[in-house]
Amino acid sequence: MTRRMENRIVLVTGAASGIGKATADLFEVEGAIVIRTDIASGNHRKLDVASALEWQHLVDSFEHDRIDVVVNNAGISPHDNIENLDMATWDTIRSVVLDGVMLGCQYTLPLLQNSASGAIVNVSSVAGMIGASEYLSYGAAKAGVRNITKSIALHCARMRYNVRCNSIHPGSIDTPILDADKAQFGEEKTIRVRAETIPMGRLGRAEEVASAILFLASDDASFITGAELVVDGGFTAR
Repeated sequence: MTRRMENRIVLVTGAASGIGKATADLFEVEGAIVIRTDIASGNHRKLDVASALEWQHLVDSFEHDRIDVVVNNAGISPHDNIENLDMATWDTIRSVVLDGVMLGCQYTLPLLQNSASGAIVNVSSVAGMIGASEYLSYGAAKAGVRNITKSIALHCARMRYNVRCNSIHPGSIDTPILDADKAQFGEEKTIRVRAETIPMGRLGRAEEVASAILFLASDDASFITGAELVVDGGFTAR
């Protein structure tokens, strides 16, 4: 059976854990050559996605003449609202969640143009589609990811680049990004409270989001660009 990503070169940010790791693992199973990056030290290339200089160093040191797929996944998700918001938090979240995606698209686009089937998948969130009172900074940044994805898709289409750009919008997924809430409220309560808001009655798994990312990156989605794919167990369908 033909693997969907056979010999394709894939760059994944935030690949040390959660959705990023699940995505990198799945793409490798599907035959891809995966470049895993993360700000944490470990078995991957170190990359602070909010740093233009580090993106430039990564691209300059790239051993391939092309990239076929870029998955801009790295992110952080602290709580804040309009009353307890401070600008330092706002700036930090924006720089990682929004600037990091923009820089990832900007610095890899020349290499994506060398691909026969270039694809960008930007990981946004359902918080970028609806209001979330305790995720003010995060929601605003993820909404920005949703919008720049469409702008990049239209630009690439207008320029006749063979590069598609789509966003994916996970809901509550059981990944290490929930660790802070689990530590504060307890694992059972954190999962139960979130699951009660989801029509399917459970949290999603990182592997389920990875499968959706794989679809958007594959030739199965060859006529899909500027779109958003929601993976939230029906949360936003109400």
